[in-house]
Order: sequence, then structure tokens, then C-alpha cells
Amino acid sequence: MSPGDAPIEWTEDGRPRSSLYGDAYFGADDGLSESRAVFLKGCDLPAAWAGRRSFTVAELGFGTGLNILALLDLWRREGPQGGRLHLFSVEAHLMPREDAERALAAWPELAPLAALLLAQWPGKRRGFHRIDLPESRVSLDLALMEVGEALAQWEGRADAWFLDGFAPGLNPDMWRDEVLQAVAARSAPGARAATFTVAGQVRRGLAAAGFEVRRAPGHGRKRERLEAVLPGQGRDPGPAGPVAVIGAGIAGAAVRRALLALGVEAVPFEAEAPGAGASGNPAGLVTPRLDAGLGPVARLAAQAYLRALDIYAGLPGAVVSRGVLQLAATDRDAGRFARIAASDLFPEGTLRLLDPAAASARLGEVTDRAGLDQPGALSLDPRRVLQAWCRAPSAARIQSLEPTDGGWRLSGPSEPQIFRTVILATGADLRHLWPAAPILPVRGQVSWVAAPDPETPRAAGWGGYLAPMAGGFLFGATFRRGEVSTDLTDEDHRANLDSLAKARPALAASLAGAALGGRARVRATTRDHLPLAGAVPGAPGLLVLGGLGSRGLTWAPLLGEHVAARATGGPSPLPGDLAALVDPARRSAT
Repeated sequence: MSPGDAPIEWTEDGRPRSSLYGDAYFGADDGLSESRAVFLKGCDLPAAWAGRRSFTVAELGFGTGLNILALLDLWRREGPQGGRLHLFSVEAHLMPREDAERALAAWPELAPLAALLLAQWPGKRRGFHRIDLPESRVSLDLALMEVGEALAQWEGRADAWFLDGFAPGLNPDMWRDEVLQAVAARSAPGARAATFTVAGQVRRGLAAAGFEVRRAPGHGRKRERLEAVLPGQGRDPGPAGPVAVIGAGIAGAAVRRALLALGVEAVPFEAEAPGAGASGNPAGLVTPRLDAGLGPVARLAAQAYLRALDIYAGLPGAVVSRGVLQLAATDRDAGRFARIAASDLFPEGTLRLLDPAAASARLGEVTDRAGLDQPGALSLDPRRVLQAWCRAPSAARIQSLEPTDGGWRLSGPSEPQIFRTVILATGADLRHLWPAAPILPVRGQVSWVAAPDPETPRAAGWGGYLAPMAGGFLFGATFRRGEVSTDLTDEDHRANLDSLAKARPALAASLAGAALGGRARVRATTRDHLPLAGAVPGAPGLLVLGGLGSRGLTWAPLLGEHVAARATGGPSPLPGDLAALVDPARRSAT
């Protein structure tokens, strides 16, 4: 394989070497021992995290993942009881998974941890990738981008830094003064930094950024290494829980899942029952919003979609089927599809452009439209998701929220309760507790019909959609702005059949006279069709996840993690520019 195909070549002694920078990923004197000596010892671990509930380590230069695995091994053995470890790592040129596996095989003692990491090795999609290691109470956000951009976009604060770029003479951009200043800006008080290099440029840059720098004995053939520390004392934020989550649809359930994953108690409240609103349909599609502009909105939608696939894959019984074909609705759509499929928004193979003949074969019915095949997209049973993530919420309609010295007083049918942090996830009812919420109600009715499993049609979208479900398939949905009725109507059944006939005329004709079931609920959307996820303006301790529109199943998992991070003061999985797109304060300022 040529250097243009992959950034890796191999030395005679079996070490991976970057063909871009002309440097090995680790030294000849046992890379694992080097990681432990330079980075773990250099950041005073495990002593630095003693007694902490939460600790954050950031790294410049992910490479093979060896430093992360050495850290995980130490955390597994000597992490604080019940503590959470947040990791952030930057890599501009991700090593292919097979090369990382080959490199890490040199340390059998790390094999179980390496297997967990390699199983979630990301594709080369540019941006932030979240990797979960719940067995170790760890989450890793891997930023695949240049270091300056990554540090500008990350909104966390590190307690320790592994500065492990290639040597300054070979990779000077990693060690620029601006980068070291950004490291300091993204550091908590008392943060420590460690690196293998003692180059004068690096010492001076760290000192100018505010670190106290000292030389320490090196490892192997290197006589010295650097340790640095910022003034101040690291400490945990205040207790994060319990957190009240009002609403037990997909938004509230996703937030609760994310909070529990962080070890934070979440107390859910629901006026009726989980899924009583728009999240209770027997099936729904998990597909990406297709934005041919390829800008920040497109990146947000792609990250949300890919994160949703990762999370739902771990829910037994929730996935009804895989694969969705998006049919072109206009003559311009084929060009849009091609542009999106050829972009770096998604890993290779995530989207495939099909001509009308291939789309017909995929659809099971002749069509003259091009299609965008999405092999990983899902038809999902939302009720299974709610059962897994939001069992037994408190059956109470919260009548009012009142700010108090201790947070927020929730008043309902029973005695008022006070929570320091409250998250609103009440869908179309959001204005009941946040009157200024910038949402718009939209009535949507779906129709469904029974069908034997071998005859259940494949999932498809065309403006409307068809989703396989247990014992049949669902199609629709109507989209009636401003309407709030939840009564089933024959008019909307006819509208759904008319929509189906535009994409699947033979299938729609076969349903003539069939008894249709259905369900009508009110969704909440926003004027720009982007969700609300973050702090409610002017209301400390009050947050929201809402305005998910018709893509709640796709948006909720990632944005639930973002809101949970905002509620607890932890690092968000979203880059800063994408977090700004869903920040409620942005709406209030425009």
C-alpha cells in the first residue's frame, strides 16, 4: 500500500511509522512502558484523580490509541469508586483500524480493552466521534480534524493533558504557541500536562501559556521529558443530581439515558404515560436529514444520525428492520443525493446513489426515480426504546415551575418538589412550562395495515415514508401546521394513501378497501426545523430538549447527551459550532 493510500508504514522491528511525518508512533523501548512513564506518571496519575467523581483527560495525537489504553488500564485498576472518566483526543490523520490492531497486538495485557476500542474504531468522517466504554465508566470524544480547529470547537476543561504529537521538528503545527495557549484555555485549575519532548520551543510555549514547566527523567533512550502544571486546585463540580426530567417521550427518555450513563440520578415525570405523545407510534424511521449545503447543519444532522445508529444497536428488540431507500422527489434530487453521498459527512458506504433500475430492484416495485440507499438506516419500534430508557416515570402533570434559592419548585397534584436542575422534554406541550418556547405545533397522522412478514414491504421515504412494524407496516404522515386535534380522520387516511401512491402505486392500489389503523398526535417543530437543546435563556438550572419535529428518533440520542452534559457541567459530544445551532439562546437573540 502506498503512502498516498494510508499514513502508515512499518519499521523493521514492527513499529508503525507515519509516512506523512517520518516519525514512529512510539519509541523502540516498549511503547506501553513509555506511555506509562511519560504520560501517566507525568500527569501524576492516579494520585491526581483520587477522590474525584469526574475527571477529564485530553490528548493531542491519538495515534494507535495506546496512551488511551494505558490510561484505561490504570483507571480500571485504580480509578475512584463510582468515578467517571471523560476523554478527549485529537487526530488529523486517523490510522486504519487494521493497522491499529496490528500495533496494539504487541501488548496482550491490553487485549480486552483494545478489543472494546477497536470495535468502535471510527470511520474517517471528519468531526467529533463519541466512543462509549460503559464497562469502565468512560466516554471518549475523538476529534478527527486539525488541532487548532479541534481545540476551538471543544468546550470541555481538562484536568490532564497528554501532548503526544510527532516531534516538533517534524510536525511543527502541533506545537505552535497558539495551540499551547488553547491548551491552557481548555484546562481546569491545577491541570497537568506531560510530553516526551523537551524542545525549547515547547518549554517556552507552555510557560507563556501559564504553565509551570519542569524537566523530569526520561524513558529509555530519552534522557528527559517535560511535566507542566497550571496554578490552582482541581476540584469536582457540585453534586449534579437528582435532575428532574419532565416528559417521557423520546426526548425525555434520551436525556434520562444520558444522565444515567453519567452516573446522575434522573427523576422522570409524565402527565400520561411514556409515549403518550408523538413518540408512541408502533414504528418510525431513523434516517439522516439530507442537506446538500454540506455546512454546519449538514454536519450536525450526520453526527446525530450516526450516533443514533450506534445507540439503538444496543437495544434488544427495538430494531424492526435495517435499510431505507430515499426516493428522489424532484428532478434535482438525484444531483443532491450524489453530492451528499460523495461528501465526507458520512463514512464510506453509508449512502449509495442508485439509478431508477437499481432503485426499483431495491424497492420491490418499478419506479422511474433515482434513489439514495441507506443500508444502516432503521425502522424502529419507539415503544421498546421508551421501555428501556424511561420505565415507571412519576405519573404527574407538572402545573408550574417556580425559581427558588435551591433551584426550581415543581408544583403538581402532589406536594411541591425542589430540584436544582430541571430538563423540559414535553414536546408540543413545551409552552405550558416555558411560555416563550419558539415552537410550532404540527398535527401528524399515520396509517397502518397488517401484513404477513414475508410480504412486508421495505422501508422507504419520498416526502412521506413507509416503515415496517411488527405484524405489518406504517405509512404517512400528514403534516398539518397549527392543528392540535388528535382525532383520527378519514381525510388524513386518504392523504396518506395518496402520498403512498406517488412512490408505491401498486402497493397503494392493493390497499383499496383495506381496514386501516392509525394514530394522530401533535409534534413540535421550529421555524428553521432545528431542535432546541440546551439552557433556557434567563433561567439558571432550567434546560430543554424539544422541537424535534418529525425526526425525534434521529435527533434525540445525541442531543440527549448534549443536554445531559450541559446539566452536569461535563464535556458535550458536540463541537462548539454545532452546539450553537441548537442553543435556545440563539433563538431568543434573533
